[in-house]
Amino acid sequence: MAEGIARYLGHEAASAGTHASESDRVAEFAIEALEEVGIDTSDLRPKKIDTVYPGDYDAIISMGCGVSCPSLPIDEDWGLEDPHGGEREVYRKTRDAIRILVSNLIESCTDA
Repeated sequence: MAEGIARYLGHEAASAGTHASESDRVAEFAIEALEEVGIDTSDLRPKKIDTVYPGDYDAIISMGCGVSCPSLPIDEDWGLEDPHGGEREVYRKTRDAIRILVSNLIESCTDA
């Protein structure tokens, strides 16, 4: 969801996870939660964290979820619960939290 939200707000971003699905589809409730607020999800695909090269990004943010990535330099951890397997409302709350955090991150980068 963070990738879609950041792009919607006009920034380049990519998301990857430790439990990325083997399918080519993002979780249906994640797609629904994003589309409910007008975010295009057509280019979103699950990606595994081992495809991330740190040099490609200005910052690497962990959503939380108890994830440790010893091979990645995590710049910030947002401490969010993973909505995977939750009801629609869990995805909506996660979407809203991510939107606030991405907006704050973008704001802090433009202030620097």
